[in-house]
Amino acid sequence: MEFKEVEEKIAERPVLDFGSIFSNSLELFKKVWVQGFVILLLTFVCIIPLYILVYLPFVAMGIWNPEMFQEQEPNAVMVLTFLCVLPVLLIGMATLTLGLMAAFLRICRSKDLNLEESDDYFYFFKNGRLRKLVVLGAMYLGISLLGLLVCGVGILYLVVPLSLVPAFVAFDEECSPKEIMKASFQLGNKNWLVIFGLIIIMGLLAELGFILCFVGVFFTAMLAKIPIYYIYKDGVGFENDDERYLEN
Repeated sequence: MEFKEVEEKIAERPVLDFGSIFSNSLELFKKVWVQGFVILLLTFVCIIPLYILVYLPFVAMGIWNPEMFQEQEPNAVMVLTFLCVLPVLLIGMATLTLGLMAAFLRICRSKDLNLEESDDYFYFFKNGRLRKLVVLGAMYLGISLLGLLVCGVGILYLVVPLSLVPAFVAFDEECSPKEIMKASFQLGNKNWLVIFGLIIIMGLLAELGFILCFVGVFFTAMLAKIPIYYIYKDGVGFENDDERYLEN
């Protein structure tokens, strides 16, 4: 959808219903827990190369000049390298997380509406979509850092709108990164308490996997992300679904 239409839908829809989203999320989890587990594994596997890229310059410096690491005071070259590499790592992680999470939400829609679509986990990394993800990743990181600078209080507020970004990435490909961020804040501000409550409660339920010798959490972790799909579905809706929404 175009951004103007997204704004109109957010304004027109009623406040989200906590109970409805909660129960629907539990039901949908039964259909997508395998895909959620795959997304979690892919996240870990794809992040490892990013860490390797970060440490490669330091390994090279250690081979070139081993005495550099024996100095008591931080070496200027090491500090400068770290400051240059760290933003790349953080933006890379944000980009990866946004892309995989958007793919998961797309799969959630497919299972929820019984659509015949393949589980394409790397959908948003192909066909020119990666560039938008990188820009969003940089914006996501920048906004998060600003929230942390406000004595940590800002990040508590930002956790709601920022959690919605993957949904707009998944379902509003026509929108620019700036428009996606703006829409996320509009929907988040309108339903902040409901969304924050869902994040906390579903997050606690997802952590129950630790009871199963810590292994179960890998299967339940993505339960905390499913409400984002229903928040978007009920708070914005998909294109050409207004009549079906009104009937329900």
